[in-house]
Amino acid sequence: MPDMTTDIFIENRTFDEMTLGETASLSHTVTQRDIDLFAEVSGDVNPAHVDPVYAETDVFHHIIIHGMWGAGLISAVLGTRLPGPGTIYLGQDLHFRLPVGIGDTITATLTVNEKKPPKGDVTLECLCTNQHGDTVITGTAYARAPTVKVRRPRVALPYVRVGRHSVIHAVLARAAGGAPVATAVVYPVDAASLLAALDAAAAGLIAPTLIGPAARIQAVAQAAGVDIAAFPLIEAADGRASAARAVALARAGEAALLMKGDLHTEDLMHAVVASETGLRTARQISHVYLMDVPDYPRPLLLTDIAINVSPTLAEKAGIVQNAINLAHLIGIVQPRVAILAAVETVSARLPSTLDAAALCKMAERGQITGGLLDGPLGFDNAINEAAAREKRIVSAVAGKADILVVPDLEAGNMLAKQLTFLAGAEAAGVVLGARVPIILTSRSDSASTHLASCALGVLMARAERTAGGVI
Repeated sequence: MPDMTTDIFIENRTFDEMTLGETASLSHTVTQRDIDLFAEVSGDVNPAHVDPVYAETDVFHHIIIHGMWGAGLISAVLGTRLPGPGTIYLGQDLHFRLPVGIGDTITATLTVNEKKPPKGDVTLECLCTNQHGDTVITGTAYARAPTVKVRRPRVALPYVRVGRHSVIHAVLARAAGGAPVATAVVYPVDAASLLAALDAAAAGLIAPTLIGPAARIQAVAQAAGVDIAAFPLIEAADGRASAARAVALARAGEAALLMKGDLHTEDLMHAVVASETGLRTARQISHVYLMDVPDYPRPLLLTDIAINVSPTLAEKAGIVQNAINLAHLIGIVQPRVAILAAVETVSARLPSTLDAAALCKMAERGQITGGLLDGPLGFDNAINEAAAREKRIVSAVAGKADILVVPDLEAGNMLAKQLTFLAGAEAAGVVLGARVPIILTSRSDSASTHLASCALGVLMARAERTAGGVI
């Protein structure tokens, strides 16, 4: 049987114990995360190393991977296996024979070919091969072997999260390519919301009209050290009055986008949903967060976390359809929609599971279109394929959801904040289903979330203008 203690302990080979021809090996599969970690530690952000698109056609990308994993794996064998703890690495002479790329599994094998007393110097032949058995690196390593025996527990390495937030960057890049969208900024009487609007304007995303008490907004601008003289400023006494003015601008076609400032969501939405003067359409009004989670391999849309408190089945159908439409807008052709609940089986004791089953049947009958639905699903088996397999769930959605539909606002709000504050997610939040998109963010959201939300709202506004309807 193999020695299972080798995973728990590190034990060296002293100079006296080592024999000519003795070997030791380590293997590693190269990932983009490895390259990112190297760039973070070294500060080397050469596009040939950290840009996957550029690197695909650049030979220097292969050279840096050679350097990282050739020297790195060889050093790891020396330091942990042969000779092991206590080794002093004196030098190396390596030759790169074949390219190494992301996805390759490299095995480094060291063979003792010379021992030099009295200092304990050893020479080791180095050979690195890929998963096909091809030789990619050859060379020689020179080290001073330990003279004292060492056996100690293997140190557990910390998990290091590396996030590119490429989803959010893609949204920002795409939105930056058009004309600024006329935007009514509702009650920007705090620095965060005012600066968010100005940042979006500086990025060329929006053409803001500021609505609220003029003196107060000007005082906030002065305190923040920014000039707002170039932007229209409409007087409104308070949050509700500001929301009413903003809605009126949208109804008149003078604003294609609303942006929430320092007022309660309910005050803004009161004006939006007003039966005679609001922005209602035949669609359900709902909120969607586009989440960019570093450890998740695809964009993740989360809905509804801000508008519908305890949605009915009919309201959930509208919420799902809105999220599917938004997924199409960002390029997901057939989004996989997971209807979340506490359990994966339908139970009369849990109404959310009944709604999930009904929504899936509605999709089968064409009442919800454009996506692939499954539910009820727990959060774990909606986003993790191993968890889905463990529960014996056979589904095209389970483990790889693009859209998560929560049972109610409380569950969604908590999940979004957990992903943000514990998983390092960035997000972009918008309200869909009204005559114009609404940028709706939280006071605790970062500046990047505010800007990304503006970018997503801009994309929606442009798409609606092109399509002549509501996304």
